[in-house]
Amino acid sequence: MQEVDIAFFIESLPSDQALTIFRMLDKDIAAEVFANLPTDRMQQLITDISDDELRSIMSDLMVDDAVDMLEEMPSNVVKRVLKHTGVQDRQLINQFLRYPEFSAGSIMTAEFIELKRQMSVGEAIGHIRAVGEDKETVYTCYVTGQDRTLEGVITVKTLLLASDEQKISDLMERDIISVRTNDDQEFVADIFSRYDLLAIPVVDQENRLVGIITVDDVLDVIEEENTEDFEKMSAMTPSDKPYLKTGIFELAKNRIGWLLVLMVSGMITGEILGYYEAAFAVLPILVTFIPMLTDTGGNAGSQSSTLVIRGMAVNEITTKNLLTVLWKEIRVSLIVGFILSAVNFIRLMISEDGDWMLALTVSLALYATVVLAKTIGGALPIIAKKCKLDPALMAAPLITTIVDACSLIIYFSIAVSILNIG
Repeated sequence: MQEVDIAFFIESLPSDQALTIFRMLDKDIAAEVFANLPTDRMQQLITDISDDELRSIMSDLMVDDAVDMLEEMPSNVVKRVLKHTGVQDRQLINQFLRYPEFSAGSIMTAEFIELKRQMSVGEAIGHIRAVGEDKETVYTCYVTGQDRTLEGVITVKTLLLASDEQKISDLMERDIISVRTNDDQEFVADIFSRYDLLAIPVVDQENRLVGIITVDDVLDVIEEENTEDFEKMSAMTPSDKPYLKTGIFELAKNRIGWLLVLMVSGMITGEILGYYEAAFAVLPILVTFIPMLTDTGGNAGSQSSTLVIRGMAVNEITTKNLLTVLWKEIRVSLIVGFILSAVNFIRLMISEDGDWMLALTVSLALYATVVLAKTIGGALPIIAKKCKLDPALMAAPLITTIVDACSLIIYFSIAVSILNIG
């Protein structure tokens, strides 16, 4: 079985059986299985296993996996783990734990192949054979100079296709794509996507090589960032726990904040209805069209905001594109609004016995609502980004609340003007 599948199997077992199965594993795969377990199962095993078993796991565990694990553990567990970790690994782990959360430094690993420019290809291949077994990846090697400054990169493919006498300095790629330790992990993911990388070097402020980030860690970052955006777009506080392992009180806490904000802001709609009470008291049928107007406006706005937020997430849209986005959304809304209004006008002429004044009122209000909703939906995420806010906050729930209030004002203003009521 693959190590990931073994971890999935162990996760499904009760604690005592999970411990028994884990102890049956060969030492060579135990650490890899351990790294693929969820945090709560890791903590349970650390509590149950002996000091010697813990020491054996930590000696084989990759540094980045150890850092990811310890970031989620309580302090007493962290102390026990570090106590039974080798001196060199402990120093590396402590160094990595000091990097800001969600930074390149927090997701990198120190297990990489380091070569010197004066090496021959034969010497480099011999070095890879000697140290490569314990490294995260051997496909890309990194050439460093004095003080570990990064000077170039070279692939194993290049080494294998070259003669043994050629020098690394003649073969290495000097145009290096790298990131800094404090760069945001989302920026790192964008670099991987742009250049189709399998690994990227991480350097400090003096261009010294301190680690690498591999594509498997970036896939985790992409999943985390997408999940966070989805939760924000649904008006929830992001959580790093799986749904089935999150308590009901924590779920409620993550949701109640925005629900309160949206509920209070939704009261504005009631105030608007109260202000125009005289208008729909004269013509009660006006009230029956309110749900259609607000729902259509909310849906139109959420379409635009979703596309713009996603475009910003993949760097297709920037804050410099505000006017371009506005102009495009206005033109789209004019087309969409015209079709919706025309269909609505025909429907009302049939259902309301040819009352063209009423049909015109509702259709004009619908047209204006769609144009306004798509304009707001396209602009607000970009404005949020300009204000150093997360564009995902300007998603469907907030857009709908704003559009609802605006559509009612437009609707009753048109009704008062055309139908002479109020």
